[in-house]
Amino acid sequence: MQIKIAANAGAIRRWLARCEETLGNHSDRLNAINIFPVADGDTGTNLYLTIRAANRAAQENDSSDIGVLLSAASQAAMEEARGNSGTLLAVFLAAMAEPLHGAVRLNAPLLAAALRRAQIRAWSALSDPIQGTMLSVLEVAAEGAATADDALSGDDSNRALSIALDAAVEAALAGVVKTEHQLSELERAQVVDAGGVGLLLILDSLRAVILHQELQKDLLDGLAGYDVHKTHIHESMPVVEGVEVMCTISLSPLDAASLRMKLDELGNSVIMSPMVESEAQETYRWRVHVHAAEPEATLTAIRALGEPSNVTVSELRAATHDHADD
Repeated sequence: MQIKIAANAGAIRRWLARCEETLGNHSDRLNAINIFPVADGDTGTNLYLTIRAANRAAQENDSSDIGVLLSAASQAAMEEARGNSGTLLAVFLAAMAEPLHGAVRLNAPLLAAALRRAQIRAWSALSDPIQGTMLSVLEVAAEGAATADDALSGDDSNRALSIALDAAVEAALAGVVKTEHQLSELERAQVVDAGGVGLLLILDSLRAVILHQELQKDLLDGLAGYDVHKTHIHESMPVVEGVEVMCTISLSPLDAASLRMKLDELGNSVIMSPMVESEAQETYRWRVHVHAAEPEATLTAIRALGEPSNVTVSELRAATHDHADD
């Protein structure tokens, strides 16, 4: 049976556009179930704004090389990344691009390689990676695609790609369901991980675009906490204190390791990911993310090793907690 497939650079552009639309449509519900690592109710917004930057860059890039195209999109996403989830999404796109350089068409072996590379890069970007998050969903999605590819013995046909895409999405859905019981915070709140749901929507968008289909209407049915009629979960949670600091900085690998150690001492949720090599090939541009009690010591530690750009400091406080001031 012939399977209608669109797996070239044009399809990747349409994928990113579909992701922007889909995450925009789901941002409110993703925000509503966002309680880990901080219950600040912004995962949906962060994913949407990050993918929007990636999509804009992709639409302006006319390369037929899907690796080059995704690299351009990921660089824009990295510069505009918001929060934990947005930063990990940017890392996901950048890592996926690596095995795809030189390819003008996606196939099952390349999909498996791209997802596996994304899993490795995402786990290594975090100082303290934890199961029950979008990391674990990415892990099982990569395993699903790899298992399908192995069973197909590296078949690069359209049929094989269709099978691998379905396997990745099916595994991701199972991974999302499992998150509720992998983290005590999620189990107590009776919700699944918001970042994991976002990644599931991203993967199903890829499947839908490449196979010329729609998103699965019942994909999110029954996911714990995702019922739109339920009360906003943050109303019963304590106000979040502290700040989120993000920036871009050029560092040598040694200085980057030193900065990571210092940020681990000062805060948590540390994510550091290299963006691109400098012309001298001795330093890399890094995207840095950390949650800390206050910004001054964090920014001082960063500036001790270089001058950061694109610096943002945001309070870790959800709008849903405004009632606590009464």
